[in-house]
Amino acid sequence: MTTRLLLLADTHIPGRARHLPDEVLHAADAADLVIHAGDWVAASVLDELADHGEVLGVYGNNDGDDLRERLPEIARRDIEGVRMAVVHETGDARRREKRMDAAFPGTDVLVFGHSHIPWDTVTEAGLRLLNPGSPTDRRRQPRCTMMTAVADAGVLRDVALVPL
Repeated sequence: MTTRLLLLADTHIPGRARHLPDEVLHAADAADLVIHAGDWVAASVLDELADHGEVLGVYGNNDGDDLRERLPEIARRDIEGVRMAVVHETGDARRREKRMDAAFPGTDVLVFGHSHIPWDTVTEAGLRLLNPGSPTDRRRQPRCTMMTAVADAGVLRDVALVPL
């Protein structure tokens, strides 16, 4: 069995956008699980995504008490044999791989946000680090982005950065 994933972070609604882009909602409908790495800002974004399917998420530094009461700082789940973790912040890009290897032993994939900068690397210990960027606030990036992937038999495959 496979699980289709939609990876999001840093939606910042209503601060950076009034609503989720239609492409995000269509991708949520096509996914089996939406993973959101924090900075939702409005709890209504969590509710809207939950209307489109199952959501695994964490709170970010811009999320208020309403989201912090509903979401953890770190989420972990085994998805089709892939040991996933989700967190908002990983700190500075320098030495990120070493820090995350130490912080998330026994994890195959770590999804994170905060920077709004897409990221896809594998650490020395084999931990895959994924940041989907932001679908609503591109900051210094050429486009807003999200990611899709498939978890299947212990492997994360078909990881794609999707420009919006």
